[in-house]
Amino acid sequence: PKMKEDHCLHAALLCLGVLCYSHALTTEKLNHSRPSLHGHHEKGKEGQVLHRSKRGWVWNQFFVIEEYTGPDPVLVGRLHSDIDSGDGNIKYILSGEGAGIIFVIDDKSGNIHATKTLDREERAQYTLTAQAVDRNTNRPLEPPSEFIVKVQDINDNPPEFLHENYHANVPERSNVGTSVIQVTASDADDPTYGNSAKLVYSILEGQPYFSVEAQTGIIRTALPNMDREAKEEYHVVIQAKDMGGHMGGLSGTTKVTITLTDVNDNPPKFPQSVYQMSVSEAAVPGEEVGRVKAKDPDIGENGLVAYSIIDGDGMDMFEITTDYETQEGVVKLKKTLDYETKKSYSLKVEAANVHIDPKFISNGPFKDTVTVKIAVEDADEPPVFLKPSYIFEVQENAASGTVVGKVHAKDPDAANSAIRYSIDRHTDLERYFVINAEDGNIKTIKALDREEMAWHNISVFAVEVHKQHQEAKVPVAIKVVDVNDNAPKFAAAYEAFVCENARSNQQFITISADDKDDSANGPRFIFSLPPEIIHNPNFTLRDNRDNTVSVLVRREGFSRQKQDLYLLPIVISDGGVPPLSSTNTLTIRVCGCDSGGSLLSCNAEAYVLNAGLSTGALIAILACIVILLVIVVLFVTLKRQKKEPLIVFEEEDVRENIITYDDEGGGEEDTEAFDIATLQNPDGINGFIPRKDIKPEYQYLPRPGLRPAPNSVDVDDFINTRIQEADNDPTAPPYDSIQIYGYEGRGSVAGSLSSLESATTDSDLDYDYLQNWGPRFKKLADLYGSKDTFDDDS
Repeated sequence: PKMKEDHCLHAALLCLGVLCYSHALTTEKLNHSRPSLHGHHEKGKEGQVLHRSKRGWVWNQFFVIEEYTGPDPVLVGRLHSDIDSGDGNIKYILSGEGAGIIFVIDDKSGNIHATKTLDREERAQYTLTAQAVDRNTNRPLEPPSEFIVKVQDINDNPPEFLHENYHANVPERSNVGTSVIQVTASDADDPTYGNSAKLVYSILEGQPYFSVEAQTGIIRTALPNMDREAKEEYHVVIQAKDMGGHMGGLSGTTKVTITLTDVNDNPPKFPQSVYQMSVSEAAVPGEEVGRVKAKDPDIGENGLVAYSIIDGDGMDMFEITTDYETQEGVVKLKKTLDYETKKSYSLKVEAANVHIDPKFISNGPFKDTVTVKIAVEDADEPPVFLKPSYIFEVQENAASGTVVGKVHAKDPDAANSAIRYSIDRHTDLERYFVINAEDGNIKTIKALDREEMAWHNISVFAVEVHKQHQEAKVPVAIKVVDVNDNAPKFAAAYEAFVCENARSNQQFITISADDKDDSANGPRFIFSLPPEIIHNPNFTLRDNRDNTVSVLVRREGFSRQKQDLYLLPIVISDGGVPPLSSTNTLTIRVCGCDSGGSLLSCNAEAYVLNAGLSTGALIAILACIVILLVIVVLFVTLKRQKKEPLIVFEEEDVRENIITYDDEGGGEEDTEAFDIATLQNPDGINGFIPRKDIKPEYQYLPRPGLRPAPNSVDVDDFINTRIQEADNDPTAPPYDSIQIYGYEGRGSVAGSLSSLESATTDSDLDYDYLQNWGPRFKKLADLYGSKDTFDDDS
């Protein structure tokens, strides 16, 4: 209420001042008398005559106060021409901005009034034009003159900030006086008149943390070491007041939300000094053991923490990684654990900030340490073999039950359960071996043959007696040691050829041997002839000392006619202990050769054959004969498979075929009651059968001399006669097999039963006798009566 009274008092004073000022101006203008039309002379200070231009009226700017709410229109000013004598002949006219709407003039007195409340912030001034005219003729008495009406400002607009709410950030721990943000307000009042638009800023809320500069609106920190972790957000209210902040001024406020941004001023800290964890000895490397977390009240990159193991007896068994999403240190297993070997481990873990602010390095080390104790839990482990794999040896052909070797496994748990062994039969399908379930001894079941299989790879299971699900598996490789049990033999089925004109000591073949035994039992082969033919007159051997032997001709001159084939036994012995030997037979054929030693023929029959016919020619002749036979067989086969033609040719006469109709008939009574003559063809009585497709132009009569006697038994003559008749019959159909049943006949002996040839008019028939047949035929008599009757009725 007090502020409202102050405004009213201020407005009243301004109005009074304007009115006084306007009256003075009007008085001054009225005092200016209009000179004559021709002007006049004024004497100066020194007697100089001055000339002055003629003018109708003179005035300064008019003023009207804004927001005036009095009961009467406010007087803006008065216009008066010096030619106005007061007799009412002069009429004042006002035009321009707002004339007649806002500003009205009394056309007699020239007084100008404002009829509406004016707002300087809406329009600061108005330009008007005044003119004096003759009231009767409306003739201008003076040229028009312009004047300005200015709206006098009052303090009617409070200050307004550019934004209703401001948001600003400032780092925590900032020094006193650190600039935060500048807020700006504006006042719609006239800044050139008075103090209506002179603003002063002050802080209403937010002390003692922040302050504001009165003239600029800059907000600054007012307290040192403000901690974000203690309070992060502040709400500050800033006021802007006009009139220079004095009493009676108008004001406006705005809210400023100030957030303290984080700096790394806090080190990480573990909430406890010791972490207890446990892990099973059955855990695999890489498995998570547990997590630790150091708390850092800082946020963002200032709160990032990296974990590491800096000491402890478990540095080799464990590792730690950082989960940056949860800011936790993840302890993981690095190597396999054994409860029976070591039951607990200790680690010293360090947590350190990743990013350190040098401004706060003096606050102390930005890191912390903690002790992590890890207990190893006993797990039910499967048996463990003493070796990862076993290799044994056994001689081939060893007797059944021979011991191959022994495997051993134990239970690593503290219970030390008994172990039972077994062989995986998928690895010993032939069942060569067996294992003792209690002690793990492996024995043979049957004899082994190294030449059949040199190595046997089997798997042995070890299972705890009381826990069948706990088992282990180990590979066992068994080598079969070679025994010299195979004699050497020819490496291939050799067959040699020797020329009839071979020279003495001439080599004609080299033979190699093969032994299935290992090289230790046959490192070198010895070739020899049997003792009974050691002095063979035809052939001899020469050992090449490289496990091969060359066969030589011992004499000259061989003859195929005398002997074309020789069988030479050769004894091959190995170097094993004891040595083994075998006798192999070499087949040697005697062949004819040319002078250069090239084979021509190895057959003894070649001398018997014609000298002009070689073996190649004989083979060619045999091949041609075989080809001809194949062609003949194919031709005959195709001929038999050929189908019968679909069309019957003329020479295949079937007109004499007997066609039997198996009709039983109606018996003797039927034949006595029915006259067969009605069905007979009258044209067939004379023995002539016409064509059945078309009627011939002339009839063909067979020659009587050709027809055989009725009682003739000569079938040959009968058939020949029929053939001749068919050949000479010009009326026969084109194909004798076509039977045409298109002959209607000449009519029946019994006459026609058709009514087509009956009379077509009722007058040809007389049905009058129907009248005498009684009442039952009366209707027919009426329908089929005489014509006269119908005429009468009509």
